[in-house]
Amino acid sequence: MAQSFIAGIFGHSPVRPLQQQMAKVMECVRELPPFVEAAQRGDWAVAAAQHARITDLEHQADALKKQIRLQLPSTLFMPVARADLLELLTMQDRIANKTKDISGLMLGRRMAPPPGLEADLLAFVGRCVDAAAQADRSVEELDELFETGFRGAEVEIVKKMLAELDAIESDTDRMQATLRGKLYAIEKQLQPIDAMFQYRVLEEIGDLGDLAQRVGSRLELLLAR
Repeated sequence: MAQSFIAGIFGHSPVRPLQQQMAKVMECVRELPPFVEAAQRGDWAVAAAQHARITDLEHQADALKKQIRLQLPSTLFMPVARADLLELLTMQDRIANKTKDISGLMLGRRMAPPPGLEADLLAFVGRCVDAAAQADRSVEELDELFETGFRGAEVEIVKKMLAELDAIESDTDRMQATLRGKLYAIEKQLQPIDAMFQYRVLEEIGDLGDLAQRVGSRLELLLAR
């Protein structure tokens, strides 16, 4: 059923399956803030349920990715190469993978942020989700880009969206640096192994914003070609 569905919509749009896969990725990413909130409360039963939801959605996104790879025709009359679309698909999928990794790490070690960092951490997570959402909105414009042959006013619209994505990702970099500074100020109060993993979680969350920007970078390459 899933394969026939994918095959059917390829006849109408070669990019619609990629958009649907990115939408599934976003479902996964949007579960991360509630997970972090549960971890901050020390409610590990709720956190475990959220992690299970994230894992399920990541598996669904991965299944869509595999179906698209199998079904995407090797020859399409398109303004971009098949390989470029597959690379975009890979970048999208890595966002869901990273979300699962973050929640798995925090759940496995029962990691809550040190006192005083809760609000900043949640804001940081939220801004990384914003970056992924902006990438999703940009991918949603692919239909229009294909219809216009990657020319005209639609190109300028997407360029503005990608510039906003870059600005959001820059916000996440600044927020990550601020959190690292605050963690450094209190790290001697923590067990060394706990401090190490706190830094790692910050790095992993920051990777979400970076991966979202890489989706934007792939779209910029499509525009350039």
